[in-house]
Formats: sequence, C-alpha cells, structure tokens
Amino acid sequence: MHIRKVAPHVWIAVLLLGLSTFLVGCQQSNESTKGKITELRYQGTPGAVGLPELAEDLGYLGELKLNYVGSTQGGPENMQALMSKDVDYASAFNGAIVKLAHATRNSPNSIVAVVGSYGSDQHTWTCYCVLEDSPIRSARDLIGKKIAGNTLGAHFEFIIREWLAQQGLTQNEIKQVQLVVLPPVSTEQALRQGQIHAASMSTILRDKAFARGGVRKLFADTDLYGEFTAGTYVFTRQFTQQHPEVVKQFVSGVGRALEWSRNNPPEVVRERLTQIIRKRGRNENDQLIQYWNSYGVIETGGYVTAQQFQPWIDFMVKNGELKANDITPEDIFSNEFNSFAPQQVQASGATETAAYSQSTEHVEVKP
Repeated sequence: MHIRKVAPHVWIAVLLLGLSTFLVGCQQSNESTKGKITELRYQGTPGAVGLPELAEDLGYLGELKLNYVGSTQGGPENMQALMSKDVDYASAFNGAIVKLAHATRNSPNSIVAVVGSYGSDQHTWTCYCVLEDSPIRSARDLIGKKIAGNTLGAHFEFIIREWLAQQGLTQNEIKQVQLVVLPPVSTEQALRQGQIHAASMSTILRDKAFARGGVRKLFADTDLYGEFTAGTYVFTRQFTQQHPEVVKQFVSGVGRALEWSRNNPPEVVRERLTQIIRKRGRNENDQLIQYWNSYGVIETGGYVTAQQFQPWIDFMVKNGELKANDITPEDIFSNEFNSFAPQQVQASGATETAAYSQSTEHVEVKP
C-alpha cells in the first residue's frame, strides 16, 4: 500500500489555482441568471449518505434534484471542485472553510457557509487510534511517528495539531510528527500492518476497527472541544445572490433531514440510508451503514454559529497563518436561508413551528 505524504497547506494553493480558473471563465455551470435552477451538482462519499441525499430521498428538497458528479476524499478537494465550478455546493471542515473564505474574501468567488454538514457528539466522534499493544501513550510519543488521516488542511490536521500543542509540544516538536494521507477505508489496514503508528478514524470506521479488536483510543476530538459541529455546507456567495430560493430550499431540506434523523430510531435511519445506497446503483458497499449513529451536527436544523469558526480563526492567528482581525465568523456564514436559526424562528413564529413539526414526523421506511 502506498502512503502519500503531503506538505501541509498544499491544498490552499490548489484552491487558489481553481479560483483563478473560475475568474477567467474556463469552466461552465448550470448556474444561470436567466432560468430557474432545478438541480445541484455535488460530490459524494462512497458507502455513505450525506444530509442533502437523505433530504432528497425524504422529499424535503421539493422539485430540486441532486446530480452526483463523482466522489471526494475530503473537504479541501470538495471545495476545489466548487472553486472550479464542477459542483454547486461543497462540505468541508470549518477550519478549512476559514482558510478559503479568507483567501477568496475580496473576490467574486467568495464563499458562504449556510448549514451544518457533520460534527462530533456522544455517538459520533473522530478517534485518533493506535494498536492495543502500541507503546504510544502520550502526545510526546508521537514525535517522529506517522499518523494517517483522509486529507491535510482539514479536520484531521487541525485536531491533531491542536491536541499536540495542548499537550505541551513545541511547534518544532509538532513538525516532527509525520502526517500522511490515506483513503479512510485503507487506514485500519495500514495501522494493523505497521505502515503507520496512529490513525484518525471517523465513527463508522472506528467502531468497525474496535469490533475487530486490537485497537484503542489515544484521544478523541471531543476530548478537546466537547460536542461541536465540525463542518458546514458552502456555496459561492455569487450563487446565493443569484439563486436565493434554491439555496433556501436546500438549507431547509437539509435542516429537516437532520431533524428527521434525530427524531427517528437509529435502526430506522440506518435502513433508510441503506435503501438510498442500494437505489442509487453506484456499486458501493453499504456495510458501514450499520455503524451509523448520528450526523453529529449539534444545532437544531443545522443553523450556523460564530463559535463554529472562531476556534479555528484563533488557532490560525496563534500559528501565524492569519493576522488578528483579518476575518471574522460573520464574514464566513449566513443564517438568512435557515428557518431553524433563532432569529428566523422569531421572525416567522407559527410558520416555523409547523415546519419543524413536519420534519420530526416519523417517515415509514418502505421495504
């Protein structure tokens, strides 16, 4: 198995290249100011079902359709596709969104975060794991060792760097911890074969590894931040201005799907997700769905808060990647499309209550 080591933050250069490509108009999109948008192009994850896909299956997107254009390994790659106009929306870790929002803030292609996509809670969290008999017991034990994750410049890298710093390692020592990139499905095998010394595993892959035995937790992202919404869906600000009703329908559908997943038993949700995977016919393995427990998004309907971005802004300022006051959370997100957001709830009153009730109804899973 080949392990690809990537220099930190290389992805941002790629994103900026995609931005320049966009600005010269080399790509085309289904975006048009002349006609109504009826579909949104997106990238997905094999063997998994994102909230927009669940929303579409539940009928919460109305006439809006999703058009799958390929898979993605992580948020930076997904946002690169957004920059090059290969997709209409993307999902990424909030720290990565801060970086791209800062890089594009003065361009026509600036981005805006509109609704939560994933997070970490008591059921769903990212484990930084080692083998049961590994001598690695502390952050200092990772110096000179290899730890693998799905992509750099996102959740995996931000969390490990912050944990190492909180555990007392200097910046020079942190640089000696080798971060390598592996496809998530290959990480457990690489760990067991000794090709890496530690691995970042999402809930589903973590539980599968724990079920096999021989793997233990070194630390979890929730050890640092408690329960938190880690990622959001983003559009270009230009798209939200040209197609506000489409974005509102998308955000509403995602929010309702999130609440549906909360208010139905996990086994009902798993069955629905399994059916979605089988119906879409992409030759995927649906076995990982049995380990699904939640999407991890904390806020009702996935509304966005400043606290979802401020820790990552502070992190980058502390590490010299941003200057203080260069960008604020309010520059990055908007709740204007989300009827679940507190300010929108106050404005809409009873209408919102009715919408929430519809999203929390039990939806029968058809065989």
